[in-house]
Parts: sequence; C-alpha cells; structure tokens
Amino acid sequence: MKNMSAGQVALLVALGAMLILTGVWGFSVWGAGAGVEMDKHGWIALGLGAFFSLLVGCGLMALMFFSSRSGHDDVADPFRRRDSEDR
Repeated sequence: MKNMSAGQVALLVALGAMLILTGVWGFSVWGAGAGVEMDKHGWIALGLGAFFSLLVGCGLMALMFFSSRSGHDDVADPFRRRDSEDR
C-alpha cells in the first residue's frame, strides 16, 4: 500500500463505496419483497429465463472457443506472431 498513487487510492475508495452502497441497496430490496408470493407463472418465467441465459452464455463461449482454435481470430490480432514469421 506504500507504493500506491493518489489515483489508485481514489479508485479503491470509489469502488469500496460502490460495493457498500450496492450491498445496502440489495439488502433493502431483499427485505421489501419479503411478503410477496410468486405463483406458478412466475416460477416458469424464472426457470425459462435462467435456462435461456445459460444456453446463450454457453453457446457464445463455445463459439469463442471454436473460433479461436480454427484460426478465425488471427486476423483480428495484429500483435500475435504468425507461424510463418516464427520460422
């Protein structure tokens, strides 16, 4: 902590304040919905939303993985050495 500049300290303070405020807000929202019951349609919507979010996330990660392995990303990275230049 001795080698930190004033900007880094200010950034840490701002991020810590945001974390604390987010925790306070989350706790107040959690308490505000204590008496609310969710019916069957709400549970179905929650389940479908979670399922499709995971499906899209896994699909995008798979596309990124296969794109990286097949060499489609090589053109987009001008700083990476190509195999022909290494020899």
